Amino acid sequence: MTQRAPIARRLLLAATAGAFGLAALPAIAQAWPEKPIKLIVPFPPGGPTDTASRLVGQKLAERLKQPVVVENRAGASGTIAAQFVAKSAPDGYTLMMLATPTLLAPHLYKSAGYDTAKDFAPVATVYDLPIVMVVNPTVLPDVKTLPDLIAKAKAEGGKLNYTSSGPGSFGHLTTEMLKDLGGFDMQHIAYKGGTPAVTDLLGGQVPVMYADLVAALPHIQAGKLRAIAVGSPQRIAQLPDVKTVAEQGFKGFDAVSWGGLLAPAGTPQPAIERVSREVKAILAEPDIQKRLIQAGAIAEYQAPAQMAGRMRTDFDKWGKVIRDKQVAVN
Repeated sequence: MTQRAPIARRLLLAATAGAFGLAALPAIAQAWPEKPIKLIVPFPPGGPTDTASRLVGQKLAERLKQPVVVENRAGASGTIAAQFVAKSAPDGYTLMMLATPTLLAPHLYKSAGYDTAKDFAPVATVYDLPIVMVVNPTVLPDVKTLPDLIAKAKAEGGKLNYTSSGPGSFGHLTTEMLKDLGGFDMQHIAYKGGTPAVTDLLGGQVPVMYADLVAALPHIQAGKLRAIAVGSPQRIAQLPDVKTVAEQGFKGFDAVSWGGLLAPAGTPQPAIERVSREVKAILAEPDIQKRLIQAGAIAEYQAPAQMAGRMRTDFDKWGKVIRDKQVAVN
């Protein structure tokens, strides 16, 4: 009896400790979140990335029963924000709305300060941001389709100009890829931001632009710009009569800027999965879809694994364009 009693006590203690340990695991998962969550936006207030972040952040706060504080950390194509998030504690309380410029920045900046694949954990895609090829109809009255533009560019012998919001912008990279696919040339006139580029496009100084839908749509609707192609694989609801690039002779063409939530690498999986589930439900709400469309974006949910695949694909695809065209910011 004297030998069996200590053994029994030890077994009882071990079983009790194990039971407490097993019970603690779901308790930890259930406890998150216990404090406010910070959502970092890598661009200034007012754009589609900021709008999407605030819409999703507000709904997340309601569902998670904790404040979601949106913080803008703009600069250098989002690298300032990405560096901050990459160095943040991986505890589930810091998120970032990744956008395509920030995904591609390590290709463009010699010292971006982060590794997109290693320093972050994908959570969920949130939106697609369609881009549209537009022309000034006063300067190019006969250009009504993409084949018209290509024919015009070839007739001009490469002297036709196009603009974008800057070197390495998505509009710049997409047009360069399209030039190679179509065997034509145009000269890139870069601006520092989409607003001055659209201003000179409207003024006729530069007659062609591959623009974010949100920047171009009001001018298209007013008849001041003509949309001739969209880069997404399918036509978009805002411009249902405008054909895709793929429909105009470039089968499989897919050029869509997008955004999605990231967390620092090492963030607990239960927190990532919880946020991802909530985002999926949020993006299914008709009101959220409508408000994103008003901001020039389209609700688009993808789970963490799908988002990771999309990040890799776009990073490699557009990285090749950047290398081939020797595009650099610094």
